[in-house]
Amino acid sequence: MSSALDNKESEFVRELRRALDESAASLPVSTADRLAVARQAALARKKPEPEFVRVPALVPAGVPADFAAPRRRSRLARFALAWPLAALVAGLFAIAYFEDQQRTAELADIDAAMLSDDLPLTAYLDHGFNAYLSRSH
Repeated sequence: MSSALDNKESEFVRELRRALDESAASLPVSTADRLAVARQAALARKKPEPEFVRVPALVPAGVPADFAAPRRRSRLARFALAWPLAALVAGLFAIAYFEDQQRTAELADIDAAMLSDDLPLTAYLDHGFNAYLSRSH
């Protein structure tokens, strides 16, 4: 239904434009000159269009818009913005490495305890023995 309404509106606009063009062509020259002078006077009195100022959407409260406007940064300023990210990534890698080393040490302790125990290794494979160990602790 909306497209039918749009079609009717656009047809009306075309007919209106055609009728105005035909009637403008039949105007006397003196009337056309007076209309041109009136149009020039109206354009001279027209108020200037307001300039739109682009302001970033995420400006902290109390910060003037001029201060938050984007500007070209020097290499030092870009480095100052990038080093916290680099430090974070390095810290995450260090944490992952430390946890991996800690887990490896724990597994080595378990292996050493199993190998130095008096029980044979097949005892650890027996499900009944595992149940006995879990009940005894």
